[in-house]
Amino acid sequence: MAESATPPNDAHDHRREVDTTLSFNEEFQAQLAALEGGVSSDEREAVSSLPSGSALLVVRRGPNIGARFLLDADVTVAGRHPDAGIFLDDVTVSRKHAEFHRHGTSFSVKDLGSLNGTYFDGVRIDEALLSDGAEVQVGKFRLTFYASRVDLANLATR
Repeated sequence: MAESATPPNDAHDHRREVDTTLSFNEEFQAQLAALEGGVSSDEREAVSSLPSGSALLVVRRGPNIGARFLLDADVTVAGRHPDAGIFLDDVTVSRKHAEFHRHGTSFSVKDLGSLNGTYFDGVRIDEALLSDGAEVQVGKFRLTFYASRVDLANLATR
């Protein structure tokens, strides 16, 4: 014999209202933006203000998520060495892991014989020309490359 369930009587339902407002710290918000591929308003502003011949790397995954590194020199070394232009403090990163090279208004990345390799959009590389929005992985760090908007606009008008 089957028992029938009766819906709860609303007059006797003593549910409490619960405050469901949550707040998230900046690191969590940066992680969400990275997962969604989004760019925060601060990052958008930083990218839009880049002068010609420069670029920006933003850490999307890794210990210092949200960190930004300006590429404005002909050669910038990324690694675990404290003197590296892009200091990435983790054992998955070699002391001198990779170099970012500026060629006029374009940039490339070159692996420096690192143990764990350097990846460009998920593919291990020796060297690669960077494109806007590309992902570069150095150890457990995933960085998104943003070119100067001035340089991108000049490329579009050619």
